[in-house]
Amino acid sequence: MEHVARSSSDERPRRAIVTVALCFAVAVLEGFDIQAIGIAAPRLGPELGLEAGRMGWIFSISNIGIVIGAAFGGRLADYVGRKPVFIGAVAMFGVFTLATAAAGGFVTLFLIRLLVGLGFGAALPNMMAVASEISSPDRRTITAAAMFCGLPFGGGISAWLTQLLPAGTDWRALFYIGGSLPLVIVPALYLFMAETLKRADAVAVGRAPITQALFAEGRSRPTLLLWLTFLPTLLILYLILNWLPTLVEGQGLDRALAPRASLAFNWGSVPGALLFGALVDKIGFRWPLALSYVALVGSLALLGDAGGLGPIVFFSAAAGFFLTGANYALYGVAAGYYPIAVRGTGSGASVAVGRIGSVVGPLLAGALLSQGLTATQVILTMVPAAAIAGVSVFVLSFYRQAD
Repeated sequence: MEHVARSSSDERPRRAIVTVALCFAVAVLEGFDIQAIGIAAPRLGPELGLEAGRMGWIFSISNIGIVIGAAFGGRLADYVGRKPVFIGAVAMFGVFTLATAAAGGFVTLFLIRLLVGLGFGAALPNMMAVASEISSPDRRTITAAAMFCGLPFGGGISAWLTQLLPAGTDWRALFYIGGSLPLVIVPALYLFMAETLKRADAVAVGRAPITQALFAEGRSRPTLLLWLTFLPTLLILYLILNWLPTLVEGQGLDRALAPRASLAFNWGSVPGALLFGALVDKIGFRWPLALSYVALVGSLALLGDAGGLGPIVFFSAAAGFFLTGANYALYGVAAGYYPIAVRGTGSGASVAVGRIGSVVGPLLAGALLSQGLTATQVILTMVPAAAIAGVSVFVLSFYRQAD
């Protein structure tokens, strides 16, 4: 009996490690696709006859899909479990990422990217909930940050591939790769991913309306502050992810070198996510996250004024370090404000509201560029948004989490 108990005890940590690793792999693939559309844009746009305004819609429509997918995917997972919803979401974004390579015009590409976004959106709140539920409270933030730093890591791989592939390689190659790999990982999710939602918790959510899940028991102000932090953060993040290669070309960087800024932004995010995740678990999130937004304001201002490859790459990496590092640490923080029975609903709402910012960001950049603003002016418009997010997360830190 002692041997059986010890084996069961040893199995749980292994299952948790495998689950986190699988979620990290999915995050890498999501990040790969999100960055691929921005990297492909300078060739995809002219080939399909899409000017800046229409490309802004292509960038944004997947984020509209994420808003819808996050809202419904998080709530559905509170009813039926994290695992089945997560597996379906991964299969969905894999299929439609592959379909991106077959798009022949604006309407087709628009619809395909909407469906890609639905899959992304349904996956994200489940990753947030799993990270919170599978780790101990004193490691919750670093677990979420480590899991979600797969997103910039995957984006960096996407940008790196453009430097390795022969010049003139068809932009569709990125989507063949980015769509096939999620379908390969689906069987591993089915076999090895742990289900973190107990049946009793799934039953309890049926008695909790959405408004009660988000605003009851003192959660009104934390919920609103989370939304006010996520929205401007995601606005900045997705404006940069989708438009950075185009913006740095506008600052005089050669087209062949422009993806290096995206590579620096994405890979600078990984150490940022790990550092801020560790700091939040150790000393709380008030000062690490508030100060990260202060540093982000400075990084954006310096990036907007940068000229030449070296400064542009350096300040792109700094922006990624502070922006994405704080954002992924915030994923771990946000889930803790909701009890387990409604954690998918609360996490999904935060993701959905944040993704409104991710819709607005690319559209805003497209509109500003169409009106004749320079790349520097577009980058500097993000500074007030960073300040708003910093103030909101500082105020949020004075409210206790659900646990």
